[in-house]
Amino acid sequence: MEQLEASVQHKIDQWLEGNYDENAKQEIRSLINQEKFDELTDAFYKDLEFGTGGLRGIMGVGSNRVNKYTFGVATQGFSNFLKKTYPDQELKVAIAHDCRNNSDTLAKVVADVFSANGIKVYFFEGLRPTPELSFAVRELGCQGGVVLTASHNPKEYNGFKAYGSDGGQLVSPYDKAVMEEVQKIASVDDVNFDGNSNLIEIIGKDIDDKYLAELKKLSVSQQAIQNQKDLKIVFSPIHGTAGVLVPPALKMYGFENVTLVEEQMVVDGNFPTVVYPNPEEQDALAMALDKAKEIDAELVMATDPDADRIGIAVKNNSGDWVLLNGNQTGTLIINYMLTAWENAGKISGNQYIVKTVVTSYLIDRIADSYGVECFNTLTGFKYIGELMTELEGKKEFIAGGEESYGYLIGEHVRDKDAIVSAVIIAEMAAYYKDNGSSLYQALLEMYVDHGVFQEKLISITKKGKSGAEEIQQMMKDFRADPPKELGGSKVKSVKDYLTQKEKIQRPAS
Repeated sequence: MEQLEASVQHKIDQWLEGNYDENAKQEIRSLINQEKFDELTDAFYKDLEFGTGGLRGIMGVGSNRVNKYTFGVATQGFSNFLKKTYPDQELKVAIAHDCRNNSDTLAKVVADVFSANGIKVYFFEGLRPTPELSFAVRELGCQGGVVLTASHNPKEYNGFKAYGSDGGQLVSPYDKAVMEEVQKIASVDDVNFDGNSNLIEIIGKDIDDKYLAELKKLSVSQQAIQNQKDLKIVFSPIHGTAGVLVPPALKMYGFENVTLVEEQMVVDGNFPTVVYPNPEEQDALAMALDKAKEIDAELVMATDPDADRIGIAVKNNSGDWVLLNGNQTGTLIINYMLTAWENAGKISGNQYIVKTVVTSYLIDRIADSYGVECFNTLTGFKYIGELMTELEGKKEFIAGGEESYGYLIGEHVRDKDAIVSAVIIAEMAAYYKDNGSSLYQALLEMYVDHGVFQEKLISITKKGKSGAEEIQQMMKDFRADPPKELGGSKVKSVKDYLTQKEKIQRPAS
């Protein structure tokens, strides 16, 4: 019979003998009896790591799985961090969750652990978008926040994203400090699960209304919307949280002809109508595109489960539907906002936009043409949020984004926001139509004015313990022997963002 590694068996024994519920223990015994050693190894070969963004993993029993115990340890560590960092303050956190299976019950566990540690909890009454959690942290004066989501990952996943007092995901040195506190927790017995209901306050519509009011302020082409209020829009939240706020946001902006993909308005963590709930994938927009063809719509929009990313489709000049990639949509948004700000005489030289280093440098060119500074950050929207907080009150933020379909217009949050993106994209479509053009034509004109940029993303998935080891080896090999040529062009230099070093590639003599 195949044997488990000693370290894996040790962790299994800890769970079977420790203070875990009987259902968890029974599930472990069942896996042992069925000799599912690969599954047991992947579930117990390590602890689910609290990384710089929090936790994310497959739901199930085990130390390397998402469950009440791994989330309890994470929350206890976060609580300990907050108590050390803000010793003389009344501590407050906000908690939201998306549509994923178990998100509501796991969110309650998180709320209980925070409140058991004497921390005031603002707990959303039902599922809400990730950007609204960011807004709530800022609006309610919290020192932290948590949203339970695994973004666009498959249905088996869930996650725990931790936020700081500025409403942005934790960044250095705070992320490392929280990680250290989590690592100090030696046993599940160190976690206080006994919640204090007196410290848990349910929130909902009041925050919704305040958030939507902030979005309304960001409109820059109200007359165009009034003229094109019947613009035919198809929208899908792909079973997720944007169904709560995008329809009322579009209505508030003045759009009166919005068709919802009703099958995907149903909240369902199994995502039954798609393979992956990812708006980057063409298949995820298939039902919305079918509806658009049926009613002869002009714009298709779809968001991921936690509503921080958005994908769109538009008609080309031949009347065929085309999906725009993340760079194209982000560039259109930033170009539109800069045009509107210039037309309104609002560009004074103190404005800025921001993007990540892997996002199209067409954006840099466009910003330069308007005399607006463009900052580039490391990959991850948390670095955009960090820069916004650093520049708050010093420079004026217009918009920002990253190629992975995440954008932000306005300073109301510190995370990518598919809700504000949806209303601004719809407004863009109305603006260009009102001027005898279209979103697709606007894209072509950008290329004429600033240069053509093309890109393609290929995603490779490596699962489990062996997959993680393979990825580590790939990166090690890549660092040791970087390519000399890419796409027929010689590589001039290699920048390593982990080591913060640049290596100049010398031509062979």
